[in-house]
Amino acid sequence: MKLNDVCEAMLQYYTGDAKRIQHFIKVHSFAKLIGEMENLSSDEQYVLEIAAYVHDIGIKKAEELYGDCSGKHQEELGPELAKNLLIDLGCEGVVIKRVCYLVGHHHTYTNVDSRDYQILIEADFLVNLFDDVMSMEAVEHAYKNIFRTEAGRRICREMFGL
Repeated sequence: MKLNDVCEAMLQYYTGDAKRIQHFIKVHSFAKLIGEMENLSSDEQYVLEIAAYVHDIGIKKAEELYGDCSGKHQEELGPELAKNLLIDLGCEGVVIKRVCYLVGHHHTYTNVDSRDYQILIEADFLVNLFDDVMSMEAVEHAYKNIFRTEAGRRICREMFGL
């Protein structure tokens, strides 16, 4: 399965929702960059990039069911939706399992157990800190408490002038 297949599927999934499309494209770009700067293996990079495209797939269903898109609702609903999308695209089971784990934990910032998980969190934060127009206090707090990879820390410093 090609990464562009996942991107195209997500474009269709979020047809008419430019904000969500912009978000996952940006998160993917940062995740790809950080993963490459951190020298992930090709398998780790592949999983990371797929997860970056689908990490917020649960938002639409959360809004329908709960009227909000809280991180916990995304983590609850996203894995099954991601699994179904990836099965339809012919993705391998081991990749699907890992991507679903990442989708189901991308708003959980404790017990981060792997580089792909850490990088996905950092990429999502880089986009959200900017798009949500967070204060410099919030940026500094995230920098100190969330960012762990050298590449992610560097990008955060350079983006926000820390």
